Amino acid sequence: MMQASAQPAYVLHSRAYRESSALLDILTPTGRMRAVLRGARGKAGTLARPFIPLEIEFRGRGELKNVARLEAAGIPNLLSGSALFSGLYLNELLIRLLPAEDPHPILFEHYALTLQALARNPPLEPLLRAFEWRLLDELGYGFALATDMHGQPVSAQGLYRLQPDAGLEAVAHLQPGLFQGADLLAMADADWSSPGALAAAKRLMRQALAPHLGGRPLVSRELFMNLKEPSRD
Repeated sequence: MMQASAQPAYVLHSRAYRESSALLDILTPTGRMRAVLRGARGKAGTLARPFIPLEIEFRGRGELKNVARLEAAGIPNLLSGSALFSGLYLNELLIRLLPAEDPHPILFEHYALTLQALARNPPLEPLLRAFEWRLLDELGYGFALATDMHGQPVSAQGLYRLQPDAGLEAVAHLQPGLFQGADLLAMADADWSSPGALAAAKRLMRQALAPHLGGRPLVSRELFMNLKEPSRD
């Protein structure tokens, strides 16, 4: 049983720090934390890797905490190939977008379930789009898919563009970067039977995430593009 000060956690990223320590970016239900793990070459260091369910205790009140205790709390999610790059992508999104120490317990649970799903090697795209959508919604950047920015129902025959700060806007003339109403309605129903809906969802999430990522490209996305395996989807 967890002690009162202990909480579930996942390491998002780890890097060497000073002589024998590691600097960890950690996801917990109470937020994203940064902490120093002393003696990272020992047993705890073998656990301080992404995708392993952990139980953790922190010391310190400042922004940079110390890891007081770190133990495994479940079966590691063994990711390989495209699933591994997908997991690294989720981790990078969380590090880049999630404010430090901002509690998101529902997002933490969704992340844990997404890792478990990735380990089963399913089609990746629906999982990634669902996580991106949940992340945007949790951060207050979500928008409706079945209605436009004026509250009007999305028409299957209509054309729409995304205004990231407001939602979907109906447009009358074809132009670059638009979305078919039918694809948006399929996304709203999580109906991925149409290849067009999956491709449109990937494009929509990129447009929605871009303003919040600033100008810096995602390292995990570049790695994936450079080493991409043949798709299973």
